[in-house]
Amino acid sequence: MKRLTLSKKILIVLLSSVAFTILFSFFFIHFLYSKLYISSIEESIIYQGKRTAAHYHYGELSDEIIEKIQWYNIVSEYEIIVVDHLDDLSSYFPYKINYENLIDDTDQKKLEKGAHVLKEGYVEELNREILGAIFPIKGETGLIGFIYIYVPLAAIQDVFRESIPLLIVVGTIFFFILFLVINRTWNSLFDPMRQLQKLSSEVSKGNFSNRIVTGRTDEIGQLADAFNAMSLSLEEQEKRKKEFTSNIVHELRTPLTYIGGYTHALKEKIYSSPEEAEGYLTTIEKETTRLNKLINDLVELNHLQEDLYILDEEPIVIAQIIFDTVDLFMIRFEEKKLKLQIDIDEEIIMLGDPQRIQQVFYNVIDNAIKYSTDNGIIKITLKQQSKEIELQVVNRGIHIQKEDISRIGERFFRTDKARNRTTGGTGLGLSIVKEIVRLHGGTFSIQSDQVSGTTVTICLKAGMHDEIN
Repeated sequence: MKRLTLSKKILIVLLSSVAFTILFSFFFIHFLYSKLYISSIEESIIYQGKRTAAHYHYGELSDEIIEKIQWYNIVSEYEIIVVDHLDDLSSYFPYKINYENLIDDTDQKKLEKGAHVLKEGYVEELNREILGAIFPIKGETGLIGFIYIYVPLAAIQDVFRESIPLLIVVGTIFFFILFLVINRTWNSLFDPMRQLQKLSSEVSKGNFSNRIVTGRTDEIGQLADAFNAMSLSLEEQEKRKKEFTSNIVHELRTPLTYIGGYTHALKEKIYSSPEEAEGYLTTIEKETTRLNKLINDLVELNHLQEDLYILDEEPIVIAQIIFDTVDLFMIRFEEKKLKLQIDIDEEIIMLGDPQRIQQVFYNVIDNAIKYSTDNGIIKITLKQQSKEIELQVVNRGIHIQKEDISRIGERFFRTDKARNRTTGGTGLGLSIVKEIVRLHGGTFSIQSDQVSGTTVTICLKAGMHDEIN
């Protein structure tokens, strides 16, 4: 069975709503006819019958009384029959109601007890529904006669004859307005959907540049905004993927070129001295190490970003890890004649992975040294504010351009546009740092200006401090 499309489903709902409206109108008019019109006739018959019968509660049913009743019959809208005996009714009203006799045994018993009897139904000879009632007339010695009041009921179209033109006009206007609303709703709903379907096909082909413009704030507008956001995200990812591919090719090409060139030179013995050959081997070794580190960093970064790495958490004395890390760089501090300023709260303890936390500190301090000018200053501060630990590493070296700050931490991104290899590294260090900080529930940020230099701020969650104290 072929499944219905959304547009067909909505069309069915709309048509069903219209059909329900028409059906409801029919039943409502029928309700007005049966409950209001017929009920009002019934009440009027009972009132007139009881009133008429009550006037003749004495003596016999004389000709004078019968004449008065017949006179009333002439001037009223009802048909009134007066008889002395029930059997005489068949002479004056020789019809059957709903193909049954006018009076049955049950009706006769009720009349003998002084109660009136309602009679309603279809009379074939009159081709009309009638509504009537039989009332007993009481005298001094008992029942002296019977009054039968009935009236042919008007057909439903007769009852609403004056209102039918109004109903037709109002109904026509209603359905015209309904058509306009449905048509407008249909176009406003499915035009963006058709456009979305078309552009989704373009996205599947790799074209992420198209956007849907609706100017709406409803669900359709939100869907269009979500599609636009998705397309923008895919476009940026595609751009970064191409940039990543270009970067990794660049990163691999240079060491492979060195390795291939020097290997060829050694194989063909294109060197002038053993020292030169030793230099070639040293270069090959360095580039091999660099390639190995690049691959390891990529694998590590993927594990961190995919949350495949499980932190080995334990209480950490942050100050000790910083001091141990700084000791690893003392030779480089001396080579560049850098002045180190340390302001650390040695009481701070947190729960984390000590190996990964030291990796964060190592990368941040390493970058601070790389991009500091000779005779510069590097300042490291560590403090706790409420339940947050803040580490800042400041260097007054190379200024980072504002447009580059947001991209720091992307794979292979370097602020040196010429991609100068003298600073070393794979361009993955800060990407790994940001992921490790994220896994610890912290934040990583960078500010840079020509006056105060570059400040790296790492905020981590404090922990274990209260328990240990």
